Amino acid sequence: MYNKVILVGNLTRDVEVRYTPGGTAIGNTGIAVNRKFKAATGEQKDETMFIDITFFGRTAEIANQYLRKGSKVLVDGRLKLDQWTAQDGSKRSKHTVTVENLQMLGSRDENAQMGTNGGYGSQQGASNYGAPAQESYSQPAPSAPAAPQAQPDPSPSIPEIDISEDEIPF
Repeated sequence: MYNKVILVGNLTRDVEVRYTPGGTAIGNTGIAVNRKFKAATGEQKDETMFIDITFFGRTAEIANQYLRKGSKVLVDGRLKLDQWTAQDGSKRSKHTVTVENLQMLGSRDENAQMGTNGGYGSQQGASNYGAPAQESYSQPAPSAPAAPQAQPDPSPSIPEIDISEDEIPF
């Protein structure tokens, strides 16, 4: 089975972090996502959905440190059904998204206006100050053996660019 959710939107509230007895951070917030479509009448419509999201571990701490209400983010994760019994004895449930990867979107200027320190951390270079910041944070995954890398073609007409695949924005 496959359970994957990808959302781009704005946070509806600041990240609330709490810690398990084992010291693992859990961050909760919500995200608002918009959908524009044309109705059968030809009228342009706007639909907004509000979805609860949960971060774990270092991702929760980073989200708490750098994100605020209104921050634009891309998250991917899995859909989860939370069930509980309310104080009145009724059974309750809701769907949430457990975030596996977080990518911060928007510019540093936008986030400075929201009250952050104006940056996303040391990975973003000063030369990109006005450019959209797209820092990505994810849960650590088991490391696989590294594949052997092919030797680059030493062609004098094409300069070699030192860039990793993680730095490409698409």
